Amino acid sequence: MPIFCMREGLLGLALFLFSSLLAGAQPIPSGRYGWNEAPVTRKPYTEQRTLLEGRTTDFRHLKIHATTLAPKQAPHPAHQHNDEELIIVKQGELTVTVMGSTTTLGPGSIALIMPGDEHGFANRGDVPATYYVMRYQSEAPADAERGRRAGGSFSIDWKEVAFQPHDKGGIRRMFDRATAMSKRFEMHVTTLRPGLWSHPPHTHRAAEIILMFDNSAQESIDGTLYPVSVGDLLFLEANVPHAIQNTGGKACTYFAFQFE
Repeated sequence: MPIFCMREGLLGLALFLFSSLLAGAQPIPSGRYGWNEAPVTRKPYTEQRTLLEGRTTDFRHLKIHATTLAPKQAPHPAHQHNDEELIIVKQGELTVTVMGSTTTLGPGSIALIMPGDEHGFANRGDVPATYYVMRYQSEAPADAERGRRAGGSFSIDWKEVAFQPHDKGGIRRMFDRATAMSKRFEMHVTTLRPGLWSHPPHTHRAAEIILMFDNSAQESIDGTLYPVSVGDLLFLEANVPHAIQNTGGKACTYFAFQFE
């Protein structure tokens, strides 16, 4: 058999197996996904926690993990892939290079990387860096042109996002735009005063993820209360009633992002 035919056959088989794997992904239940309960995989220079993985209303595959990277190390060479990727820095500083453009991001900073854009990460600092990685593929075909029109890949430095105070605490508005994989992807960071609820239980068409960044709270999901600590994730599927309350003695801060 000619070599090129063998290669085409192997590529076709790999694509078939990958598609079959995604098609068999289990739906992700709404609920709490705890930092301390997440399975940990250790490799030279890295430690990885898988927080959730599966299928949602809008994503045929969604995976969120957290990587802790040793000082002066990179997890892998620069690469590209067919899904979209969101990075949120938890601790330390992460140097992110996308399509030849490099920036160093501190805690609370984010990067969003479009499918096909070459990118790489490195910890150039003297202490470990920990960051969340959310990778996802939409049920609908990816729309690369929509992602480009909306601005393509980008990063946001936490220190450059204005804090807007309000009667319950305050908000930082990170972004609200289309991407290659989402008609709309919106992220904000809420600071909530002690004892307060963010709002009465409500629903919306977009699925939502909440990431507890500082202190603690509890989330009502379809009438059930879940305690949430730093590092924990909450997954809220489309149209599931939810609300969050600060149960601690000082303000709590959490990321909230919706997508559809």
